[in-house]
Amino acid sequence: MTDDLLFDEFELNNHILDNRIGLAPMTRTSATDEGHATDRMARYYASFARGGFSFLVTEGVHPDATHSQGYLNQPGLATDEQAAAWERVVDAVHEEGSPIFAQLMHAGAQAQGNRYGYDSVAPSTYRPPGEMSELYGGSGEFPEADGLDADGLAEVKEGFVASAERAVDAGFDGIEVHAANGYLLHEFVDPLVNDRDDKYGGSPANRARFPAEVTAAIDEATPDEFVVGVRTSQAAVTDEERVWPDGKETAAALFEALSDAGADYVHVTGGDATAPEVPDTDRTLAELVIEYVDDDVAVIANGSLGDPENAREALADGYDLITLGTGALANHDWPNRVRAAEPLADLDPSIVFQPDASLSDAEIPSDD
Repeated sequence: MTDDLLFDEFELNNHILDNRIGLAPMTRTSATDEGHATDRMARYYASFARGGFSFLVTEGVHPDATHSQGYLNQPGLATDEQAAAWERVVDAVHEEGSPIFAQLMHAGAQAQGNRYGYDSVAPSTYRPPGEMSELYGGSGEFPEADGLDADGLAEVKEGFVASAERAVDAGFDGIEVHAANGYLLHEFVDPLVNDRDDKYGGSPANRARFPAEVTAAIDEATPDEFVVGVRTSQAAVTDEERVWPDGKETAAALFEALSDAGADYVHVTGGDATAPEVPDTDRTLAELVIEYVDDDVAVIANGSLGDPENAREALADGYDLITLGTGALANHDWPNRVRAAEPLADLDPSIVFQPDASLSDAEIPSDD
């Protein structure tokens, strides 16, 4: 124990974390054309572990070789060859002493680059608003996604489970089910997108059903010590201001369902983790996680926590862990700097996300 909440130990499903600070998932499109992780990615992720982050969540990884890929040069766990390529990343992070979780992401209707040649899918026929991101290699409006039928739902679930099993084989310590930011599983939860009339649509409980089924299936298929987490949000990549119109009811149904499904943690992301955001309440989404999950489910907050005082406020509010995105990109050693009371750098956009989302040379430590 310390006098600083940031540096208290925390036990996450038998992993003893030496602080409460994790690396948030950030899509970087730096894999090979075949979706294989690279040596550059290994050095990139290892630098965060060396910098003191007590756990790492990877960028979104596509789980199947059909509809799930969202971006060209996105890494995958859809094949054994892709899983084998991740081993170098996992080993590099473990050598620095941190666990690493693979984020499994089915892009759904927001897919804008798929090497496998398949059209995008969604809970029901849907075209996302706005245009595809040039930063991630897209341009123009999104195509209309096809609604999933029963066979398609089974295929999606099987893809998530198979990729989680490959993550175990590759040495990952856990996975994070991506049910946030407007991707497929979030589209099921969101009543502004999901207009199904079967058991997966309509009421908040029905809309939470498929993400919970995916989580439960992964939990059943992986070892007990393997961490199974879920990321959630209200906003989407294509609509950063989006909120659920029935916010509290959706939150209650979703978080209770994920808790019952065996999630070890729920990771909430938004614009500001300490600001109320749920309609008709004065609550943050993470506060509602605390209310509706079992006591043994960890709550992870993300959003505008790069200022250490904001991060401490989030932990004081009852969240178990926090993750950093922008703050981590600017300071691969954020925890070490804060522990030593050293100044933090601001993010330099000239070396990150310029001209695209791939890893820049300045972000890759040398082999020395």
